[in-house]
Amino acid sequence: MTSTLQNPHLYSNYADPQAWVIPQIILSQAKRQPKRVAIHFINGPDWTYQEVLDQALHGAGWLKAQGITADSAVALMADDPQTFCQCWLGLAMLGATMVAINTSVRGDPLRHQLTLAEVTDVLAEVAHFQTTQTACGRAQLLSTEQMSSATTTPLAQSDIHPAKHNDTSCIMFTSGTSGPAKGVMMPHAHCVLFAVGTIDNYHLHAEHVFYICLPLFHANGLFMQLLACLLSGAPAVLRPRFSASQWLADIRRYSITHTNMLGALAAFVAAQPPTPQDSDHQLQVIGSAPLPASAEKTLRIRFNVPHVIPLYGMTEVNIPLYGRLDEQAPSTCGRLYAEYFEVEIRNPESDESIPQGGVGEIMVRPRQPFGFMAGYVGMPEKTLEAWRNFWFHTGDAGRIDSRGRFVFVDRIKDCIRRRGENISSYEVEQAFLALEDIAEAAAYAVPAAGGEGMEDEVMVALETKAGTESTPEKWLEQAAPNLPRFAIPRYLRIVDALPKTPTGKIRKVQLRTEGVTADSFENIL
Repeated sequence: MTSTLQNPHLYSNYADPQAWVIPQIILSQAKRQPKRVAIHFINGPDWTYQEVLDQALHGAGWLKAQGITADSAVALMADDPQTFCQCWLGLAMLGATMVAINTSVRGDPLRHQLTLAEVTDVLAEVAHFQTTQTACGRAQLLSTEQMSSATTTPLAQSDIHPAKHNDTSCIMFTSGTSGPAKGVMMPHAHCVLFAVGTIDNYHLHAEHVFYICLPLFHANGLFMQLLACLLSGAPAVLRPRFSASQWLADIRRYSITHTNMLGALAAFVAAQPPTPQDSDHQLQVIGSAPLPASAEKTLRIRFNVPHVIPLYGMTEVNIPLYGRLDEQAPSTCGRLYAEYFEVEIRNPESDESIPQGGVGEIMVRPRQPFGFMAGYVGMPEKTLEAWRNFWFHTGDAGRIDSRGRFVFVDRIKDCIRRRGENISSYEVEQAFLALEDIAEAAAYAVPAAGGEGMEDEVMVALETKAGTESTPEKWLEQAAPNLPRFAIPRYLRIVDALPKTPTGKIRKVQLRTEGVTADSFENIL
């Protein structure tokens, strides 16, 4: 593959981390190659680099007229990629902090996120207005549709906020474990390093075409993929929502060379009926986290994709592990991206190193200043808890094999991961504990059917109050308004008494070991 450094369309300050600032990237790329197509929106227009800048300045002009400044924290709830891009870049031009909200979040968890991030304004698509109105409190609620259609004086380039690489660009929420979701404060350099990692490890070049079917309110879709394209000059093709039935058709129609997947999405694609066109495409590289062996084999053999590589990362720590393009490594997490990160396996209790091959906690720290999160917004105690003895504690157990590849073993923290979403067991439990019939609740992960590696289903064990006559179906219906759709449990289990330790803590290890029992109720999602 052509060397990244020989790419004439690469951001001119790519090698200078102090220039890893999103507005600077857009301005530079629009000046150097204004007519080059940057983004193709499926069922929408193409945007050249000049149009990317124009849309950003239009959005910024309208947002400024609504009173948004560099001191504003603005929540964004948008599914449409075109709308999301205009809002994201418009806010960046003003220096405002974008608080990216998963559009499935609602009720108390949404209220928690808006409150914790001290959101001043909420930008929402009309489809999300009803959900948002009840949670936004004193924050100003604005319509993205009004922004897109408004006749507004664009922000002048001279008025673009002079952001620095260490300024907070956005806040993204990630699952809590024993508490509510935590907001990750992400400096510009942290956001851009996601993109740099993709370019370096995928050998992404301007001649390639990147297919993005993951939501932009997550770091994978927005920074690992879209920002990597804007940085490298590779055109991005954006689909509003993943579709297993359209995946191959899109790959072929748009001459896609690169894409990212999640373990569950790969399984959905593999489940599609085989066709004579399965290997008739130009797809070269798929990055997937996790990368189950069965999915890797299907993508590599049936779909004839030459490079299917594993990844490992978190919103907090970026992507410190990547597979190699020339190596088949299913069921691993990849190798150390040593230019920017340190990763070790350490004892989760003492934080001491564990010999090669031993199982311990995966711990990470950055080599690049501001290439990591700046902390959890409004939760300094959680920041200190995670960042202990100069290592970030991922909560994942792993080991390093004899070839230097990291292998995920299990979770240490009480976290659930379903179809690419991290789920707080605490928030699931709170939704059920709010019900009149429920005395105690314990939410935990059970393996997804056919899901290897890091894919779970949500299960909740419930201890009910005396005299209860309701049903699992009714409890699910009552709890659902305070849960994201992806966090609604697949299984409920009614128990006489939850198992507990001598100090009164629920023994979730026992519940996970027992798994889906014969008396469990299954919610067919």
